[in-house]
Amino acid sequence: MKEEYIELLQNAGIHKNENQGWLRNLKAVNRETFSTQLVAIHDEVFAKTNCLECANCCKTTPPILTNEDVNRIAKSLKISSKQFVKHYVLEDYNGEKTLISVPCQFLQADNSCMIYDIRPEACRRFPHTDEKEYPKRASLNLANTLICPAAYRILELLKLSFPSS
Repeated sequence: MKEEYIELLQNAGIHKNENQGWLRNLKAVNRETFSTQLVAIHDEVFAKTNCLECANCCKTTPPILTNEDVNRIAKSLKISSKQFVKHYVLEDYNGEKTLISVPCQFLQADNSCMIYDIRPEACRRFPHTDEKEYPKRASLNLANTLICPAAYRILELLKLSFPSS
């Protein structure tokens, strides 16, 4: 992983408590203004971020799978959904499904994804830093800063834009 990304993740850990407090106070922010700024910052950060130089999300966190994800990926792999679940999926006692291994079994040596075009919805949306629900998900956003250098950068830029949150 790129040294810059390692440093960002280390800083995310160092500033975890401060960031947790800031994220919890986001509910008071004007939604429209915040959403517009969030998307702009997200786009700016991801224009300068090469996920293939990191792939920490794929190396550390199994994505949640929907039934649609299971069916789509199984079809692409030319196996039944039942076979896919048997070989690739872990289901918890609540019925929530995730890929069974970390790092992801579809992560290739060059950090690219073997199933990128049909990847799970959770992978497509990660790190959720351009979604309207961002202010309501303090715990998820905080956790994502510890996994994704871009999510941490976005949070730091948001704190500059909304210092009194």
